[in-house]
Amino acid sequence: MLETFFSTYLSSTVRFLFLLAPFFVVTMFLALTRGLPAAEKHSIIRRACIAALILGLVLFFAGPLLFTAIGITLDSFRIGAGTLLFLTAISLVTSGTRNHATSLPDENRDDIAVVPLAIPVMIGPATIGAILVYGAELTTAPAISGGLLGLVTALVVLAILLFLSGYLERVLGKTGLNILSKVSGLILSAMAAEIVLTGIAGFMASQAAGGVV
Repeated sequence: MLETFFSTYLSSTVRFLFLLAPFFVVTMFLALTRGLPAAEKHSIIRRACIAALILGLVLFFAGPLLFTAIGITLDSFRIGAGTLLFLTAISLVTSGTRNHATSLPDENRDDIAVVPLAIPVMIGPATIGAILVYGAELTTAPAISGGLLGLVTALVVLAILLFLSGYLERVLGKTGLNILSKVSGLILSAMAAEIVLTGIAGFMASQAAGGVV
């Protein structure tokens, strides 16, 4: 049981960390909070991470219920979510950004913690689909515990990077952060391919089993 817990925890932490695209989030955070005092930036980070954690926990447990409610299989959702995640990965690799606005009017800057920072910068459509899939794949108590702790750990790491965003910008520069975002996109594309291929294999296996019956 402990082996299952630790292996799931480590793999989930890495998966969720790349799903959150931390260096892209740091870049967006710097753009959205430019000129704000440090205390306000820290407040935004705390609220954004709490909002992302709440949404992530809901999605983690909502997969099986959602799939049953709308009548689709996990393999079908894997294919759809993996495809969407692949498109996000392409966007990160080609431009270093995702397709949404990077700035808000000044009068709305105090609202950026939840929208757009938590949603959709931290947890966008592709990330939502991936969390639903990963949560549905874990069926035993040790695996579920490891997955949940992995999600929390990934968000803690992201929060630390956001608190250090000013330092990272000085050390790496915008070019360095953009390069790291592109590398994250490459890894995301591999994760997306794995999700899609697993879904296709599972779907074909179920069709073959149905044909035999």
